[in-house]
Amino acid sequence: MIHSLRRREFLELTVLGTAALGMGRWAWSASAPAGKLISPGCRRSKVKIAKLYLAGSGLWPHPKLDVQAERQSYEQAFAEMADEFADVDFFIDELITSPQQISALADQLAQADGILAIHMRMGVGAMLAEIYKTGRPTMIFAVPYSGHEWAGFGSVLRQPEPPLVDVILSADKRDLAVAVRPIRALHHLKEAKIVNVTLRQPGEFHQAVKDKFGTEIKHIGLEPVVALYERVSDQEAEAEAKKWIDGAKQLVEPTPEEVTRACKLALAFERLLDEEDATVLTVDCYGTMWDRTIKLPAYPCLGFSRLNSMGLGGICESDLRCAMTHIIFQGLAGKSGFISDPTVDQSTNTIILAHCMGTVKMDGPNSPTMPYKLRTVMERQEGVVPQVFVPVGQRATQALFVDTNTLLYFTGEVVDAPDVERGCRTKITVRVDGSVEKLWRNWSAGLHRSTCLGDLTKDLERFARLARMNLVNEIA
Repeated sequence: MIHSLRRREFLELTVLGTAALGMGRWAWSASAPAGKLISPGCRRSKVKIAKLYLAGSGLWPHPKLDVQAERQSYEQAFAEMADEFADVDFFIDELITSPQQISALADQLAQADGILAIHMRMGVGAMLAEIYKTGRPTMIFAVPYSGHEWAGFGSVLRQPEPPLVDVILSADKRDLAVAVRPIRALHHLKEAKIVNVTLRQPGEFHQAVKDKFGTEIKHIGLEPVVALYERVSDQEAEAEAKKWIDGAKQLVEPTPEEVTRACKLALAFERLLDEEDATVLTVDCYGTMWDRTIKLPAYPCLGFSRLNSMGLGGICESDLRCAMTHIIFQGLAGKSGFISDPTVDQSTNTIILAHCMGTVKMDGPNSPTMPYKLRTVMERQEGVVPQVFVPVGQRATQALFVDTNTLLYFTGEVVDAPDVERGCRTKITVRVDGSVEKLWRNWSAGLHRSTCLGDLTKDLERFARLARMNLVNEIA
């Protein structure tokens, strides 16, 4: 108990003190559980994007360019990637040949989550100026030979107060799907509702994220969760427990009865998010939900893993900053990660990302289940958690939404998934891109980070620009 209190005090104090192009493509539609989600992490509405084909009167790429044929080549690319855009509503789809057309669309564009501006022919400067005036997050896409406007994009982005715009210059039309990602992540934040099971009072963080991003955070107490737990039948819980036990490499410390209780709470969590029309749940499990023993009917860890693997969100320890990071990751990559308590090994230039709650489908809801054992919570020596073994050789991104203005991140390669009786159950050893000594010397904003598989550096850069956030590489 003394150890738990010290750790809880540490966590509270740290809170108070506070790959994109290389990633594999994946299908939004296949990832979403039927009837639950439009895309991983979003259940309320599609992303509203204005698709604008910009064609000036210039001579590039050719004075006799067939604009309609050029547009059709893009439409063919969109059709071939339909799964990538299953959660997108291109509610405006227009060929623009003059800035006046942008002005005429102003009222409609005000309703857009973002604008995808496709540069087809030279002479679009005045059109882009009108798009910037809308104030909507905008991604410009241009293939080689579209025109010379690219030469001015850098100066636009370097302005002291640049417009909400970023640019992808690429001959690969599959990068049109990449261009949508930061707009999708902003949409997810706007639509998101986080349920926080705690007895604490809301703080300034809640209002700050609501004001800037539209994210809603709702506090609830213990009673609603217990009521839902009691409504889950023993048969449902036992069936869910059988799935977890049968799928595990080994049932180590917990009894089947303990797994059943954990599954009963996991099913109650899902129903709670359904009732609240929310996508993310977090529990104050090291704080007000703990008093010599857990106040909930069971430990929440398995329930968190299950929500993450469904494309929802289960976040440990009422960590609202990691909850926001989780939502951003889902918007950018369609993947759920897990929170970690890192520990450092300079002898191998690695950081070990450890937590008892591991996510069994870290590559997305439609991905294969990763190998796992069912264990107890290490520090408490009770409860039920999945100890997940992440395959080595993958890229990984760690990040933290510190506040509405700051994102921290670093990247590396997964080189091990240790199975040792030290630290939390699930562990990922990451060889960092740079100096791990520099990383720990730069470390700030508390212990927790959120881990997502894949190198999301470019996605985070684009998101941060459109969200007007400062993105800080902790190894730089």
